[in-house]
Parts: sequence; C-alpha cells; structure tokens
Amino acid sequence: MDQQTRERIQNTIDSNDVVLFMKGTPEQPRCGFSATVVQILDALGTKYASVDVLSDPGIREGIKEFSDWPTIPQLYVKKEFVGGCDIVKELYGSGELEEKLGGKSEPVEPPQITITERAAKALKGAVQSQNEGVRFEIDGRYNYGLSIGDRSPNDVVVESAGVTLLLDRASARRAAGTKIDYVETPQGAAFKIENPSEPPKVRQLTPKELSARIKAGEKLELFDVRTPGERERAKIEGARHLDRDAQDAIMKMPKDTMLVFHCHHGGRSQSAAEHFLAQGFRNVYNLAGGIDAWSVEVDPGVPRY
Repeated sequence: MDQQTRERIQNTIDSNDVVLFMKGTPEQPRCGFSATVVQILDALGTKYASVDVLSDPGIREGIKEFSDWPTIPQLYVKKEFVGGCDIVKELYGSGELEEKLGGKSEPVEPPQITITERAAKALKGAVQSQNEGVRFEIDGRYNYGLSIGDRSPNDVVVESAGVTLLLDRASARRAAGTKIDYVETPQGAAFKIENPSEPPKVRQLTPKELSARIKAGEKLELFDVRTPGERERAKIEGARHLDRDAQDAIMKMPKDTMLVFHCHHGGRSQSAAEHFLAQGFRNVYNLAGGIDAWSVEVDPGVPRY
C-alpha cells in the first residue's frame, strides 16, 4: 500500500467516530455481509460514515493491509478496529456493540413465545443433551432460523411447551408474541412462524408479472440498481438508474407509490428495496431473477451477460 492511500484511510478513521468500510453504500449495499452490518448500525440509530471500497481499488486492497483483516466490511469505532460482519453480529447480540458506540446495554427480558404441541414434539426430538437448546434467530430482515446449539452466558432463554429456546439479544427484542407451529405444506412438513412484530416485506415480482403490469398501464416506478457499465450492456426500457438524484426523487414520492427495483440477478435490488421499505414505503417490489430473467422470460432482445 502506498503512503498516500494509507494517509487517506487514516484521515477517514480520524475524522469520524464510526466508519464502515463496505461494498456499496448504506442505501445500496453490494454484498450481504455489508448489508447485515448496515442493518445493525441502523437498528442502533448509529450515525456513521461509510466508504464504498468498490469505487476505489486502492482503498479496497489497502484497508485489508491497514487493519490486517482479509475481508470486507470492516467497522471502526473511535479509531479502533472492531471487526468484520461476524464479529459485529456477535457484539450486537451480546450488547457489547452498544457500549462501544457510547450507549448503554440494557437488560433484555425474555419475550413471550408460543410453541404448539406439534412443533414442540419436532423440536424436542432434535435436542440430544441437557446443555443443548433450540437456537432461535431473527435477523434485521425478519428472516428466521431454528437450529440446535449449546447454551452460552449471553443467551436470552425462553421456555415454552417443554422446549428451551436460546435467543441472542437482538432476536429477543424482535420475538415478542411469536408463535412457532409445525404444519404440512406441499413440500412436506415445515415450521411456520408468525410474528406480530414483523414489518411488511419486499414482495417478489416475476418478469412476466412486471411485463403484464407495464402493458396494462399500471402506474409504477422501475429502478435499475446496477452500475452504469452494466446498463450500457443491457437495460430494461423505462427503467431509471438508481443514482443519487433518483434516490432523492423517491423520497419525495407518496409512501404508497409502487416501487420496483431490479439488478442483474435480484440480490442487489433486494437490498435496495428493503432500504426504501424501511423508509416507510409500503408498495415495494423486487424483480425476481433480475434483468437476466427478464431476458429469458420476456424480452430475448435484451443481451445476457
């Protein structure tokens, strides 16, 4: 790393209490790990500076050498390197991250969770020892995870129908009133989780459904979250590039505006859609499969890459 790059990194860290070196921006994370850290910082109400390493190859490689850490994202708090995504998640779950950020880690009361008899039977059969419990995780997007794991001192413990649930602090805050059932589906038996705290989710729109809505003249706003270089290679007619001007324009739209986001395969646009859902928009869609699926299912004239 050259001296100029080192000084740029150091100046950024020195000038901001909290800095996140990430792929993309908080509005448009370009990887799931960056998106996870953004969600955690946003959930804590943290004011932070961000650096998009994808826009600067020197910073992208230099920050790895600077911190002696091989992956991105990387979080710095008060000039101290905290870590990457997994460490940030662990510190958030234990309450230590709040303390590092200058807040106070408050005790978390065990939430009320109901497990049906059928779900309890399925879960009990998976527990093999007294030190194990059913780890129940709810991430910032209200995706759920059930797994078997050993107890740890930081767990929030909930007993229901003879089942011991183990939750991290963040999951416990999101779990009040949750019901866990075990039901038959077309794909077989599966757990069904109902959570009254779960906010509206981004809805998926297939290329054929989007095409039909456009042809029917439905009022919608279609945004392309890909890079300018990708747009030069292929684009959907009528899609607007989600640049800073477009983001500002969206924030001035009514909250019931139908917003549709797309990228290459659907990952980046999902993150963008979730960002605007969090801003209070209620009618938010992601184009399933992205422009690649559009090329296959709707318009073969759009080049694939």
